[in-house]
Amino acid sequence: MILTHLAPVLAFLLILSAEARAQSDYSEAYVMAFASGQYEEACTLALQIRSPDRLAFAARSLLAEAISASEDKPSPASIHQARELAAQALELSAQHHEARLQLAIALSLQVRDMSAREAWRSGSGKKARDLAQAVLEEDPENAYAHGFLAVWHIEVRRRGGRLGASLMGASITKASQHYQLARALRPHDAGLHWQYARALAALDARKHKDEIRTALQASLRSPASTALDTVMQKRANDLWALFHHASSDEVSRRAANML
Repeated sequence: MILTHLAPVLAFLLILSAEARAQSDYSEAYVMAFASGQYEEACTLALQIRSPDRLAFAARSLLAEAISASEDKPSPASIHQARELAAQALELSAQHHEARLQLAIALSLQVRDMSAREAWRSGSGKKARDLAQAVLEEDPENAYAHGFLAVWHIEVRRRGGRLGASLMGASITKASQHYQLARALRPHDAGLHWQYARALAALDARKHKDEIRTALQASLRSPASTALDTVMQKRANDLWALFHHASSDEVSRRAANML
């Protein structure tokens, strides 16, 4: 990171301070810790420097830990802490894309255990959508913002019904459009495919069977470059297996309780 930015300028390389070198080492360490699934360590290392990038990455690490540790009941404490860290990053840099997305994910996970009425009253669902849309206004090719919104539209339709979806401007058509854009931008991202398949299966496994299976296959065929990818593929494989020996209603029920 720091070293990479300074590489073209020999004079700066020659005077690179010990502190800057340490920061570069930390950067490599926390990224490697995250990739290997050591999320607490990744968070701790990232927070050695409280910059917007590091705070957002620490939030990402906590959310990855919460999602990986439990298939259906992520730690509320981890989600809350991730939300706080992402908010701190935005205090330092109001338009930070990664911080916006991590805050959107944290808000969505907190809403997950609320009733539809509680979720509506909290305003968290709308705020999460607005955060992701703001990222796309500045970075239309952000695959993760598209992936997030694909799932957001489906979840609002599933939990709020037609009326709730209408009030929130959500639709399955928009979900599909966001997913197709995400897929085109990152065709081999296991997590993007898995989350879309899971959301559609939770909505209606019978109606969307073909699209769900296509997305699951895309997830399973993607290279697992991180521990989180491996977790997502394991869940994709579990849901794929369900299609072969369970009813569509059971597939939908199971998918609704997965992350």
